[in-house]
Amino acid sequence: MMLLGNAALARGAWEAGVKVSSAYPGTPSTEVSEELVKLPDVYVEWAPNEKVATEVAIGASISGVRSMAVMKHVGFNVAADPTYTASYTGVNGGMVMIVADDPGLYSSQNEQDTRRIARAAILPVLEPSDSQEAKDYMKAAFEISERFDTPVVVRTTTRLAHSQTMVECEDRVVPEDKPYERNIAKFVMMPAMAKNRHLVVEQRMKDLAEFAETSPLNTVQYGPMELDGKKVGFITEGIPYQYVKEVCPDASILKLGMVNPLPEKLIREFASKVDTLYIFEELEPVVEEQVRAMGIRCFGKDVFTIQGEYSANMLRERVLHETGAVMPAGSAPARPPILCPGCPHRAVFSVMAKLKLHAAGDIGCYTLGAQAPLSVIDTTICMGASISSLHGMEKAKGHDYIKNWVAVIGDSTFMHTGINSLVNMVYNQSHGTVVILDNRTTGMTGHQDHAGTGRTLMGEEVPAVDFTSLCRGIGVKNVITVDSFDIAQVERVLREETARDELSVIIMRYPCALLKGQKFPYKCVALPEKCKHCGACLRPGCPALTKNEDGSIFIDETMCNGCGLCMSLCKFDAIRKEER
Repeated sequence: MMLLGNAALARGAWEAGVKVSSAYPGTPSTEVSEELVKLPDVYVEWAPNEKVATEVAIGASISGVRSMAVMKHVGFNVAADPTYTASYTGVNGGMVMIVADDPGLYSSQNEQDTRRIARAAILPVLEPSDSQEAKDYMKAAFEISERFDTPVVVRTTTRLAHSQTMVECEDRVVPEDKPYERNIAKFVMMPAMAKNRHLVVEQRMKDLAEFAETSPLNTVQYGPMELDGKKVGFITEGIPYQYVKEVCPDASILKLGMVNPLPEKLIREFASKVDTLYIFEELEPVVEEQVRAMGIRCFGKDVFTIQGEYSANMLRERVLHETGAVMPAGSAPARPPILCPGCPHRAVFSVMAKLKLHAAGDIGCYTLGAQAPLSVIDTTICMGASISSLHGMEKAKGHDYIKNWVAVIGDSTFMHTGINSLVNMVYNQSHGTVVILDNRTTGMTGHQDHAGTGRTLMGEEVPAVDFTSLCRGIGVKNVITVDSFDIAQVERVLREETARDELSVIIMRYPCALLKGQKFPYKCVALPEKCKHCGACLRPGCPALTKNEDGSIFIDETMCNGCGLCMSLCKFDAIRKEER
């Protein structure tokens, strides 16, 4: 089958007999769970956040079945607390953590390297370089997990997750559940037990390092390629391996499938047989630093960038420039990301811009409110930080300072980490205004459900968390729900609540314009003869609106979904709603 890397990871886990998988959606890891849920005899769920997902996988593993947790790289930070301790406890049934890095920042707030965290947590890391390996490495990861009594991290990247190669699929083989035996010395990490388990962890990594020396996951390919009369070799891994094979097919290559721990003997032997050694790894110099620490001379980040995604062109330019084999880089029109036509966030932000409010932002589609012409979002740090940082501003500068500020957070992000932050505001007596942009889905990663939507990943209808009841239950007295497209009410409520000397939560509710099942019976039509060329309708930046040559407004009906925001801003009745 031709499979996406993410689909291949799911297939490999399924073939390996995984029984429980928990995840929080985040590009580029989301499709692993969406593909796994299509396969039979496995329980798959969306958790509120990655910490919870990891703890679910740990619990399933302790009970004796194969389990996994899936997340993107910044989610690995959220999962760090249980992950570091699970390294000490080890497993019962095999446990794998799939963590997707995002070199090039296609959909993330930083470019951190999962290998760094996994090394700090003393966990083995596997990294596939195509979809076939993605499937195969998942099966190997479960075997290594059970053989060495450890969680195993499978690192992937955006390019692997979202590219396709052929995969030879096999049948599902479910190992017999491992019996659970009470063992507090192994699973209760009080200080006395943890001290002993730390010794076990260190020995385990020594054993894994020996395993890495002869494991088929690490392969050597010797070739005749020379530059300036010197034999050239590469140590590489993952997707960068594909670029080396494309650009330098005759080079000697040590391809690492297990990137932690490294096979030191194998690396020394390989290095001794080449004259010039390059370490070609995306993001941090994780392998390079260890190779240099072995006393081996090599080229790495002094030649290749530490920032961004690698490519075949980069390799041509940096290593083979003297051969003239440089492929000119292509160019494409700039297409900055923007909020979709009919997005309820645009309606809310247009009012905030009118009121000259600043917004402490969060992670989601609404982060795009930082860009012109809306220019509302002032900060974006991580999930849940909008509420916490607004609280910090008030405690630093006083309530009057933040009367022209709000915290903005999405419904899924509020479930992820926003609730704790709001509890902190209540407990520590903040007086700020929190705006929950409830578009009834996890929008940015492709419309996944969460605890507030009333539907699980397995397709079950369940009670939805009611945000109003939840906020009042933790002590917020002022909780108001507003239709995001009721511009007059949005403005009135924002004015009233930001002026209030108490904590307020405003729930701006309207479904995402792209949500499945949304129907758009109306469209907005421009009346050029009435247009005064004032540009008021253009201020929110809806991509369905442009200007005619004479300066009047043109509305592309193929993009318009009739939300009416532009019409509500026009004082001259130059826009009307019509049935489609």
